[in-house]
Amino acid sequence: MKTTSSLFIGLLLLLLGLSAGSIADPGKNTDSKQGSVSIMSTPDLFPLTSEWAGAYNRLHPGMQIKVISAPYDNSELGTNENLSFIANKSQAAVQNQGNWKMAVGREIIVPAMNAGNPLMNEILKRGISADQFAQMIINPEKQNWGTLLGTAQNAPIHIYMVNDETIKAAIARFIQVTQIPDNSITMGNSAEVIAAVQKDPYAIGFCKITHILNPKNQSLVENIRLLPIDKNGNGSLDQLEDIYRDMALFQRGVWIGKYPRALYSNIFAISKVPPSGESELAFLRWVLTDGQQYLDSKGYSELVNSESQSQLDNINTNVISIPPTGDANLRGLFLIIILAFIALIVMANMLVTRFRNKKSSPGGVHKMHSPGFDENAVIVPNGLYFDKTHTWAFMEKDGTVAVGIDDFIQHVTGMITRVEMKNPGDTIKKGELLVSLIQSGKQLNLYAPVSGTIKSKNETLITNASFLNSSPYAAGWVYLIEPLDWFKEIQLLDMAEKYKRWLNTEFTRVKDFLAATLKHDDIEYAHIVLQDGGMLKDGVLEEFGPKTWEDFQTKFLDNYR
Repeated sequence: MKTTSSLFIGLLLLLLGLSAGSIADPGKNTDSKQGSVSIMSTPDLFPLTSEWAGAYNRLHPGMQIKVISAPYDNSELGTNENLSFIANKSQAAVQNQGNWKMAVGREIIVPAMNAGNPLMNEILKRGISADQFAQMIINPEKQNWGTLLGTAQNAPIHIYMVNDETIKAAIARFIQVTQIPDNSITMGNSAEVIAAVQKDPYAIGFCKITHILNPKNQSLVENIRLLPIDKNGNGSLDQLEDIYRDMALFQRGVWIGKYPRALYSNIFAISKVPPSGESELAFLRWVLTDGQQYLDSKGYSELVNSESQSQLDNINTNVISIPPTGDANLRGLFLIIILAFIALIVMANMLVTRFRNKKSSPGGVHKMHSPGFDENAVIVPNGLYFDKTHTWAFMEKDGTVAVGIDDFIQHVTGMITRVEMKNPGDTIKKGELLVSLIQSGKQLNLYAPVSGTIKSKNETLITNASFLNSSPYAAGWVYLIEPLDWFKEIQLLDMAEKYKRWLNTEFTRVKDFLAATLKHDDIEYAHIVLQDGGMLKDGVLEEFGPKTWEDFQTKFLDNYR
């Protein structure tokens, strides 16, 4: 009730403020309100930005995007309230932490190899480290697969590289040299390099990822594989480094930091302050969605879906604009109509929420977050069966089984913004993917406590995923399942008291995970880990990035799968 009231009051104040601003300066008319947006672009991005602008202008003739090419040393790039598009991560505007910036694309440099390389199994097992690449490139006498992998295979390594300054600079950064030697590398255009690697089983080619992708299905072109990189240099391609077998996995791995930072860079939309004009926001939304298709032809990679959604979540604030008019009475009437409409929505939402929370459901507990949580703060209702994947099951009177997530995991994730569920009619086995919890693009997967056929899913979660936080055992139920082997599988589940004792160890595991994950220089995260008395901060993962969430998935949740 308090949260709803606060939301309502906040909306009232927002609208009143907007109205006051309009009354105070009725003649004010910004460029974006006129349907025109000026964007500055560095020379390397000018062709892409121009194509984006042209395509958008054709779709929306009423709003014109103007692109201005600006030299790299232009002091206005990213330092005023207009948008700038910049790819060079060393630019001062990108480095300035005070600027607003958002990734809209990416440039990825990769080593590629022939899919028929006779040493493929050994390469996929070990990967190649930055030091090994350096020795191989700098010393022609070490361009041998046997020397590289420590095997008896003495086949020579033939190195090819696309003759592109961006690629050469990225490889130089990666192997930590000032300049790439050209006496032991065959240079060529992208088509020549890819063709050479396709024909030569012992070749390595350096190029952009877009050079070796089929634009129709985003799969690798024929007879080409990505050469895996041993990022930590320990002589083995560890589980967290193994992102090279699937393109979707690779692209996501780049985003969350599993790929060497020297080999990729982001395209940024930058301005001094967050954009607020309707035309600017509409253009940015389009760039993050339909506009992504234009990246490939210019040598850049699209953002992964979760990343795009995360960026959209950051800019998708509803902008309510009151049309400027000289008639104060008309403006007041318009404001009253909007307020009345919002009031009706809020009241309806309160009634619906109250009704859903009274639904006959296991453990009917409704709760909100507290500043911190420990073993005593987690709710574990009696009568439910709990699985170590942090899910629960409860048999209803009609024989169907309700399943959902436990209170512990929602305390760890913090506010859940979206949920991905299966559909009625789908079958599911114990230990298979049950539901994906998403928070601004970051994701955790939870697994099924029992097997069966999904009879229905909680449609409310599609628009109100936060019920998983506020009422995980009632309004936040996930599915009703027709069980396959209920009495056998509940032998593997725990009842409340035993589960509570087990959760004590989970608190220790979370603290150990955080201690192992955080480096000594992660000072900015120190305040969110532990509080006085050893309590974990509620929503402890909220302020961490996608890589930490990925590590939490593999190192913490997947252990019990």
